[in-house]
Amino acid sequence: MAVQLNYIAPPGWQPENPDQDYLVIQFKIELADFVDKKKFADAAASVAAESSTGTWTKVDEGPQSGIKMADDMKAIVFDVDEANFMFKVAYKTDLFEADNMSGFLAGPAGNIGGMKMVKGLRMFDVRFPEKMVKAFPGPRYGIEGVRDLLEHDDNQRKLPILGTVPKPKVGRTAEEQAVLARRLWTAGDGSYDFVKDDENLTSLFFNKFDDRARLVHQVQLEIEQKTGKKKLYLCNLSHSNLDVMLKRADLIKETGGRCMMIDVIATGFAAVHTMRLKNPELVIHAHRAMHAFITRESGEGIEGHGALNGFSVSMLTLAKIFRLLGVDSLHTGSPKAKMEDYGESEEIMRVLTQDEVMPNPKFLSLGQKWFGTKRVWPVASGGLHPGVMDTVLAKFGRDCYIQMGGGVLGHPQGVERGVEAALEARRAVIVQGLTVKEFVTTDQEIILSYRTILYCAELVLSCGKTVIMDATFQKKMYIEMAKETARKTGHKFVLIKVICDEAICKQRMDERVKNKTSDSIVGYDHHLKVKEEIFEEYPQAEFTYDSSQHDKLQLEELRLLLLPELPQSHNSAI
Repeated sequence: MAVQLNYIAPPGWQPENPDQDYLVIQFKIELADFVDKKKFADAAASVAAESSTGTWTKVDEGPQSGIKMADDMKAIVFDVDEANFMFKVAYKTDLFEADNMSGFLAGPAGNIGGMKMVKGLRMFDVRFPEKMVKAFPGPRYGIEGVRDLLEHDDNQRKLPILGTVPKPKVGRTAEEQAVLARRLWTAGDGSYDFVKDDENLTSLFFNKFDDRARLVHQVQLEIEQKTGKKKLYLCNLSHSNLDVMLKRADLIKETGGRCMMIDVIATGFAAVHTMRLKNPELVIHAHRAMHAFITRESGEGIEGHGALNGFSVSMLTLAKIFRLLGVDSLHTGSPKAKMEDYGESEEIMRVLTQDEVMPNPKFLSLGQKWFGTKRVWPVASGGLHPGVMDTVLAKFGRDCYIQMGGGVLGHPQGVERGVEAALEARRAVIVQGLTVKEFVTTDQEIILSYRTILYCAELVLSCGKTVIMDATFQKKMYIEMAKETARKTGHKFVLIKVICDEAICKQRMDERVKNKTSDSIVGYDHHLKVKEEIFEEYPQAEFTYDSSQHDKLQLEELRLLLLPELPQSHNSAI
């Protein structure tokens, strides 16, 4: 309980010149079971006291006690919402060392989490004052700087940046990762942008950091020399020893790299701040692994109304902190993704990409003026694939990283096809102004049904009002699930079986093994084994496509089955 000093503002009080004189935080608390709800104001005052100048008991007020300064510098509780146990706290700017993030967090995110009076507390947002914003380095490159580094022309500046993190998360050797990087960067028209380490791939006995950095950067430089297209390798140098991180950053620079990836939560604020100041040549890609142990809240109070289930700091707050510390790109969560998302990914995106963000009551956000701090790339990731490109871009805009791991590497026709699908979807949405569904209901439908729409996280893939599914290597239960979903949605269901003359199939696979241009490098024998173990005969397929015969009649029959409403001139080739 706050004692000795008054930490509650009178009704209607608002901080004057908040962006100059105050740092403001939006809190919500959940009172402990033994605390009377009428004590909410006392609990709010205790939060302000414990996070600024107060303590639990009365102390000396003599001439050398510092009590006058403590009273002048105390935090003030205002905008109290007793119905929802919410309030704001205004902290005088001079209460904090302007360029010390750790020192700041030791107050408002410090001991208050251990107070007996509360069993739940969430810091929804922080609005930083100009003095603190300008004291931190901010991004070295930011959105415009990274585009300059990659030498983007006017057309490229309209496109999101696409990339892949190798899957499985860990398992490839350094040599194998370099091979994959080459395949990704050379697929399609060669415009795929980046390759990224996974967050838990550091330096393992089968994939040493030094080996991986040298080999992948060597591939990067070779491809750039041949194509003239600059690439990014997001090389994970995270370590609990800062000296090791600094040495790894030096190696990245020595081997021609442009970017260091940091697990920013796991390594800590001091590490991020130091790496930014010591390595101004390198782009910083921030992975937020471990954030959910800090940010996740499963109670109804996550939206302000209802109870909290624990103690947390919002990802919105962390995003602001990392923009100040100087990261150039940051994972934000994304729509249609696999991770928990409170719907705040869009608000985080605004905090990262705008010069001034207005308060948003929906997310209890306070807004932010950035006073010239460069903009940060929001990174959409987690369970994404080319089929949701339009959804992601509608939320994030064009200035974003779109990271697809399994969504590219898991393409049934191989890695190269996965990259091509991603590039096609990007062109369709940005250049042609189409949604993915609109794109696949044009003359591109048959092509995209094999390159993009067949591979999605969902089992049923809608192309306008047509659901297309390849029966060749599908299990019966998947087909039945797809048919049932199509029935419920009123979509047309088309099941296609692809066959091929075995001699031709073997010849093609042998050629791919020889040239190492496809995932079929496992060879024809493996193909037979997979076919025997996975394929389940499904005789009710609506169409059988013989891929050993590329005749126009067959394509026309398939076109009429899928797109009877299109004119004859819209024939497509698979």
